[in-house]
Amino acid sequence: MRVEAVRRFSRFYTRRIGALRAGLLGSPHPLPEARLLYELGHRGQCTATDLGRELDLDLGYLSRLLQSLKRRGLVQARPSPDDARRSLLSLTVKGRKSFSSLDTRSREEVSSMLAKLPASEQARLAEAMTIVEKLLTDGAAPPPPSIDLRAHRPGDMGWVVQRHGALYAQEYGWDERFEGLVAGIVAKFAARFDAVRERCWIAEMDGEPVGSVFVVKHSKLTAKLRLLLIEPRARGRGLGKRLVRECIAFSRAQGYRKLVLWTQSNLAAARGIYSSCGFERKKTERHATFGVKLTGEYWELAL
Repeated sequence: MRVEAVRRFSRFYTRRIGALRAGLLGSPHPLPEARLLYELGHRGQCTATDLGRELDLDLGYLSRLLQSLKRRGLVQARPSPDDARRSLLSLTVKGRKSFSSLDTRSREEVSSMLAKLPASEQARLAEAMTIVEKLLTDGAAPPPPSIDLRAHRPGDMGWVVQRHGALYAQEYGWDERFEGLVAGIVAKFAARFDAVRERCWIAEMDGEPVGSVFVVKHSKLTAKLRLLLIEPRARGRGLGKRLVRECIAFSRAQGYRKLVLWTQSNLAAARGIYSSCGFERKKTERHATFGVKLTGEYWELAL
């Protein structure tokens, strides 16, 4: 009886989410391809081994899927900066567009499904799904929450401004002028966004944003790294360096010759990340722009 109940639920849910359709969510991608696009869209970049482990896919089958996506211009590979023998996979501009479409349709479909239920029933459903997930881990200790990277979407810019203003006021005593500066940067990014030569990464943990970083176009050959932020609960896990390396890889891939940034001398953790990633401090200036005495620093990385 219990076995049949599980099998019945599996068939029901498979039909409900459309997993057996030729194209998932009205896209040209069957479920396995859509899962690959989803993982790469959220991770930013990773190896085929990481993908196979995360999705529990045979590496031979995974290789065939990846080759198909590469031929269609959706996925690209480049040597890892840490080990040239390994390749890092990432989405192309075309691939990011496909991922964004899939992600939007998935959210819309789930929202539509939940909208048919009253709020109390939505909460029961979410709780039941959490119970299923926990029970099927065989009682093992839950792994630490993973941190995924994704492209920005509506609502993220407001979060970036609010969290920069709140965190820097709390941790360093900076006043609202810093929040105003951040608001100006994200407003310009949103209004003039160049999807080919600019990028924003949002880091998520348990479905909640915990970090951000931007690459913006400064000139034809120079890009700027801006607004690196890590929430306190996500610190100590290498996320800052991961985000900065994403910026470096993206800037190189887009043909920039130099990546520059502006930081402050008292931001020790950020300065440590920049130094370890190869940036060099070029000049400093004293200022009190944010209500406290600071020393601004200009850093550069030749690409």
